[in-house]
Amino acid sequence: MTSAEVAVPARGSTTIVERVVAKVAAQAAREALRTVPAAFKVPRGPLRPPRATASLRDRTARVRVVVELGYPSDIGAQCAAVRRQVASRVKELVGMDVPEVAVGVERLHSEQLDSERPGRVR
Repeated sequence: MTSAEVAVPARGSTTIVERVVAKVAAQAAREALRTVPAAFKVPRGPLRPPRATASLRDRTARVRVVVELGYPSDIGAQCAAVRRQVASRVKELVGMDVPEVAVGVERLHSEQLDSERPGRVR
């Protein structure tokens, strides 16, 4: 009997674990944040990469992504871009629907806030 002749229930199934979905989500968040205009990037070096967790049920994933962003910037637009990219890439690469992507901003970086000089930020 060849593999083409094996009945569908006897073939088995592929199981996707939460860790795989979380890694795909973190990479998708990284991709989304690469499109941030240069004026909003922090000149002192790279930010900590996005981290993600996922919970799975049936063929649905709920994802939480934590990011660090440059400031000043349009935080809402960056979070929306992360949400869209994560939902799109998880659907494309893993085949799961993502009805919920929670984006948490852990830290804002700015040249004024991160510098050694004391003073007010304007």
